[in-house]
Amino acid sequence: MRLLIVEDEKRLAVSLAKGLRAEGFAVDVVHDGLEGLHLAGEGAYDLVVLDIMLPGMNGYRVCAALRAAGNDVPILMLTAKDGEYDEAEGLDTGADDYLTKPFSYVVLVARVKALLRRRGSAGASPLLRIGTLTVDTATRRVHRGDTEVALTAKEFAVLEQLAVRAGQIVGKPEILEHVWDFAYDGDPNIIEVYISALRRKLGATTIQTVRGAGYRLVAV
Repeated sequence: MRLLIVEDEKRLAVSLAKGLRAEGFAVDVVHDGLEGLHLAGEGAYDLVVLDIMLPGMNGYRVCAALRAAGNDVPILMLTAKDGEYDEAEGLDTGADDYLTKPFSYVVLVARVKALLRRRGSAGASPLLRIGTLTVDTATRRVHRGDTEVALTAKEFAVLEQLAVRAGQIVGKPEILEHVWDFAYDGDPNIIEVYISALRRKLGATTIQTVRGAGYRLVAV
């Protein structure tokens, strides 16, 4: 899943991004409210971590603008302030949750995962079944029949992109967009490394290569 962090404290933003990437998320970071609004408005994110005190446009206004435009992306607001008024204002503008600085990184990750689960439960089931393969997007666990298959965070993220569109062709650009952040400028063929690893663990025929187009996850 792809997250956007809008936070002007650069050291904090970099630290959060590093930790969340280690959890298997693709993370983009900006430090200005207007830029955050522009990126979030493009609709490519599964969740936005949004600071309140921002240059350009504060978090309250960013949140309100997104909601006014009909964008329902989950928003976790961060602030150095503390008080019922601030929390109420943040939630009134359409934020889904609120965290006051300083906060525990473990708590932030738990809040992020809870918001993503809540969003999933309101729509599709977190369990994706493709033949004998089961992908649990909530717990990030994979089973082939009754046997659990251990995947790295990045392997799971690649598999998830294929699983949510099982039977369809998923191109490399789409996988890169959702599994790696927009700052990634390395070799796009890195995807092939993860596809090979997934084939070793899930079975060689599980993922088909559609030459010139991308990959397809099939039931076996």
